[in-house]
Amino acid sequence: MTLRWVSAGLGLVILGLLILGVVTTSAQQTPPQQQQMPQQQAAPKPANIDRNGVLMLIRSTLLALDQANKTGNYTVLRDLGAPGFQVNNAARLAEIFAKQRGDKLDLSGVTVIDPQLSLLPQIEPNGLLHMAGFFPSVPSQVNFELLFAPVEGQWRVFGVSLSVGQSAPVAPAAPESPQGKAVVSQKQAAPPKPGVPSKQPTQ
Repeated sequence: MTLRWVSAGLGLVILGLLILGVVTTSAQQTPPQQQQMPQQQAAPKPANIDRNGVLMLIRSTLLALDQANKTGNYTVLRDLGAPGFQVNNAARLAEIFAKQRGDKLDLSGVTVIDPQLSLLPQIEPNGLLHMAGFFPSVPSQVNFELLFAPVEGQWRVFGVSLSVGQSAPVAPAAPESPQGKAVVSQKQAAPPKPGVPSKQPTQ
């Protein structure tokens, strides 16, 4: 299973996550409103965003990543991000997503499949929009977790986490006979009984 996080200051937002490939930044690259946070951690609150808005954010982000992986050019993906995401240059993003690019992971299915959200959109105490879910595609399920930062009245990507797993449980193999062939129980129909010829009337 592949997992990638790309962002700045993830430890401020995500707790209890397995984080690989984290891109750290300097102390100056902190999310908006971080310095005004109180000493006690505030609870997240539901985001005031409709379903269409959520779908647009998810799909545009994953499709940008898909195009970057297919072309090897991560400039557009970087330009779509918030300032905290743009501290990663295109070469660094290419390095982070090298395995997905090598595995030829295809995310184009996100355009026709509706995601299932495991974490409804919520606003974290530092002002970031946070959501998570999966696309139940076949044969692989695409799991995602996204962070967006408010930039000039728009939500722009701040963090991307992507993993791939099986979409359905795999059935065990059929038991084998001593000869190494699968045992198949099949009922055979009884052979028809031979017919009795009819007697012809004698003249």
